[in-house]
Amino acid sequence: MALLLEIHPDTPQERLLNKVVECLQDGGVIIYPTDTVYGIGCNIHKARAVERVCQIKGIKPEKSNFSLICYDLSHLSDYTRHVSTPVYKVMRKALPGPFTFILEANSSVPKIFKHKKNTVGIRIPDNKIVREIVRLLENPILSSSVKDDDGLIEYTTDPELIYEQYKEQVDIVINGGYGHNEASTIVDCSHGEFEIIRQGLGNLDVFL
Repeated sequence: MALLLEIHPDTPQERLLNKVVECLQDGGVIIYPTDTVYGIGCNIHKARAVERVCQIKGIKPEKSNFSLICYDLSHLSDYTRHVSTPVYKVMRKALPGPFTFILEANSSVPKIFKHKKNTVGIRIPDNKIVREIVRLLENPILSSSVKDDDGLIEYTTDPELIYEQYKEQVDIVINGGYGHNEASTIVDCSHGEFEIIRQGLGNLDVFL
């Protein structure tokens, strides 16, 4: 059964953050808060954990649309091809924030996700808990939104209800306060332009 960890959103307790990082290093799967909806994810370098996330979400790895949660833009060159100056400038202004930027992936990404997709979503949420986890882990974590089974509610905002739903499937659920019920805005920049694929919480016009 999963651990339910209450981590303070403004001053995350290092002892608890380290417990989460150890879990990720051991191939665990966690549920964590972001600046939008709660996410489910794992260490991108643990293949079995990536497969577990796919099983929980009911999708095949080769058809997945997972994003990478990074601490800052310093990881960009590890997973993406050339990012144009205009795109980089907008990302620098908009992040951390409620956006997922789709960029052209380099050869490291298919190894993680086991598919031939040539794009990857990059996410830097404005949330101290998950960014501190990524910083301490020293590499990005895979990210997918926690969806609700209820057809009327797309995303569950209460971490205790999320825990009840997923406690037998994941290793840690972080209670970092109530989440939003609207996901991030997805922006496709893989062709050098800014194309909104999904309008969510973020308003990109402010940064253009």
